[in-house]
Amino acid sequence: MDARFDHLSNPVGAKVMKYVVSASKVVWDSTLPATTQHLVEIRASQINGCGYCVDMHTKDAAHAGESSVRLNLIATWREATVFTEAERAALELTEEGTRIADAAGGVSDEVWANAAKHYDDDQLAALLSLIALMNTWNRLNVITQRPAGDYVPGQWG
Repeated sequence: MDARFDHLSNPVGAKVMKYVVSASKVVWDSTLPATTQHLVEIRASQINGCGYCVDMHTKDAAHAGESSVRLNLIATWREATVFTEAERAALELTEEGTRIADAAGGVSDEVWANAAKHYDDDQLAALLSLIALMNTWNRLNVITQRPAGDYVPGQWG
């Protein structure tokens, strides 16, 4: 299976990718814990059905030392006991922020307040940006049908 479109081989697509990668780097370099970033990347990708991103981010998380137990339980985090309260708040914000069309009111005040209880303003800015960026990456890959399975940890830097 080949992707429908290669952004990097198109001048406009390559320019867009450059800016999305640049924005992503700001998040990666933030004080938002890397473990939380991996959880958010994976959960948004699961919700959006982005096989490429699920493949990439689970492999990167495992490479960074994340346990297989936690990786296997991300989709069912509400019933799992292996996540911290802060991680659970980030996962809940990720779900509501990703499923905007499913929730008439968007992100609830309760979910927002819970996330704000666990993360400072810089971390919240990174978390919100990561959720938005993952939804961007997911949509680019799902729309172009980018195949999953061949990613190697660290492949993109």
